[in-house]
Amino acid sequence: MGKQKDISEKLAETFQIRHVLLRQALAECLGTLILVMFGCGAVAQFVLSRGSHGTFLTVNFAFGFAATLGIVVSGQISGGHLNPAVTFTLCLLGREPWKKFPLFFLFQTLGAFAAAAIIFALYFDALWDFNQGELIVVGTNGTAGIFATYPSKHVTMVNGFFDQIIGTTALIVCILAIVDPNNNAVPRGLEPFAVGSAVLAIGLSMGFNSGYAVNPARDLGPRIFTALAGWEREVQEKLKEEEEEEEEEEERLKLSSIPTNEDA
Repeated sequence: MGKQKDISEKLAETFQIRHVLLRQALAECLGTLILVMFGCGAVAQFVLSRGSHGTFLTVNFAFGFAATLGIVVSGQISGGHLNPAVTFTLCLLGREPWKKFPLFFLFQTLGAFAAAAIIFALYFDALWDFNQGELIVVGTNGTAGIFATYPSKHVTMVNGFFDQIIGTTALIVCILAIVDPNNNAVPRGLEPFAVGSAVLAIGLSMGFNSGYAVNPARDLGPRIFTALAGWEREVQEKLKEEEEEEEEEEERLKLSSIPTNEDA
């Protein structure tokens, strides 16, 4: 036992990251990975099972618990921001140095990207079985929404913009209230559960329009992954096909308008 303990201590010392800011950034990466992995995993179950293994309610609960667990994992090291909007706000208020913002944003996005890759690998066979190998972005058989958020058909650009602004603002106000020492203090150790409850409440009340991403990293990382995995290529190919069909239709109309010898 003593020898194993010595080996463990030597390994820990060898691989220990001594740069504090890098250690905090890596904690943000891991925390965001957990947030997105559990949240998007719940969406994958719901979508790919066509509703037999999940509902809109279970997805919201999954994201609430995922936020809680992500903060539990990373909070002691980095504060558990898991969201560039939260990091930006804390820097703006002078509670965090600005040098943290770009690094945290990068590592939060990397964590979300890695989580999307994990869910893609986990449900690879189910994804292929769902659409017989086609990676469709939106619509009845769309699967890109498992990873990133997309607006509903009824949502305009303006409505979608304010939808995200209101949801993100609500989240930040709740977080600031939870961590404010001058407010009614949340019992120590329960802060992650309080933040998770805020995420759950936002999802249950504001999730219909655009999926309540309210987190640039949570949406950007998986969106980059889906582009690399092939979903965006599918969109481009579809647009190209539509353009070619429109050109062919225009050509047919032009030909039909040319008078023939019999008409003359």
